[in-house]
Amino acid sequence: MKITVVGAGNVGATAANILAEKEVASTVVLLDVVKGLAEGKSLDIMQMAPLALFDTRTLGVTDDYSATADSHIVIITSGLARKPGMNREDLLEANAHIVKNVTENIMKYSPNAILIVVSNPLDAMTYVAWKVAGIPSSRVMGMAGLLDTARYRAFLAEELNCSVKDIQAVILGGHGDDMVPLMNYTTLSGVPIRQLLPDEKLNEIILRTRKGGGELVNLMGKSAWYAPGYAAARMAEAIAKNQRRYFPCSAYLEGQYGQNDLYFGVPVKLGKKGIEHILEITLDKDEKALVEISANSVRENIVFLESLKLW
Repeated sequence: MKITVVGAGNVGATAANILAEKEVASTVVLLDVVKGLAEGKSLDIMQMAPLALFDTRTLGVTDDYSATADSHIVIITSGLARKPGMNREDLLEANAHIVKNVTENIMKYSPNAILIVVSNPLDAMTYVAWKVAGIPSSRVMGMAGLLDTARYRAFLAEELNCSVKDIQAVILGGHGDDMVPLMNYTTLSGVPIRQLLPDEKLNEIILRTRKGGGELVNLMGKSAWYAPGYAAARMAEAIAKNQRRYFPCSAYLEGQYGQNDLYFGVPVKLGKKGIEHILEITLDKDEKALVEISANSVRENIVFLESLKLW
């Protein structure tokens, strides 16, 4: 099995490293437009193999999509960070063109691939990849909910001074400040979280989760990479090994949760065919209202993308 990671920046290189170390695929290809970057990072991963004891072959290439031919799974991390003077529409348009170009090249050499999009704005870029690829939506998904849920669980475990392994949670919605952590579906070993923490503290943790990416940017001057890279690799592993794991991912909705024609964070089952099931859960009135707000934010981006006539 071959897995390709497009974009050898911090997130892409982390995902490639984890996939290689866990031996998810026999070959992991790392591709970037910056000459020598992917080659160097893949060589570094290869030299780690005798220490970490894995046999995955890693290959780095500069803008050579022929090396990605017959990939089973492709993780797309390519894109720009917002620069000074850039507004939301500027960033959307720039990254949409990048994701369009990457997707076209990937489909040329790997028409049967399953795509995992990490590029931001996440839900909108996943929509672009699906439109451009022209393949069933079950084979195109975005990595966001898994990362957001991980942050939520980590903050809860920190507050409760317990193992993160015992925290279970669900987050719906777009990848951004309007995401919807669901307290009604958050538990510690099956015990509802509201029995353990007051709503005031839970609301603080939810706010921190929503601002999780920004907190890291403020600390480091750049976006996170360990957790996002691991989240993308975990999704690829579930697909490659047909684990049928339920993860929150950005998936194309056709009526689920009252939403149509947009990519949106929901719980899905990941297996060898990609998204094999979208799990609909019961929401209360307040949760439904928050989901609608989040969906409207995602839809605004999609309306703008449609005006660009990229497909």
